[in-house]
Amino acid sequence: MAEELPVQRVEVTFVGAPPAHQVERAVGVSGVEVDGRVLRCTVYGSFQPFLEALRGHEVISLKSVQTGV
Repeated sequence: MAEELPVQRVEVTFVGAPPAHQVERAVGVSGVEVDGRVLRCTVYGSFQPFLEALRGHEVISLKSVQTGV
């Protein structure tokens, strides 16, 4: 039986405006929402494309919770 990829619900707070467009284009990312300096999304599988989308933007906090989706 194939192993299921992890699904994470992520909330990131930035110093400035979140890089919403870069995050939306990252492979495995969906449901991007922005509220001021806070970005929320769901990451399916590898975190690497999501992390690369954050490059160059100062992060204050990052929370990730594995979901049962």
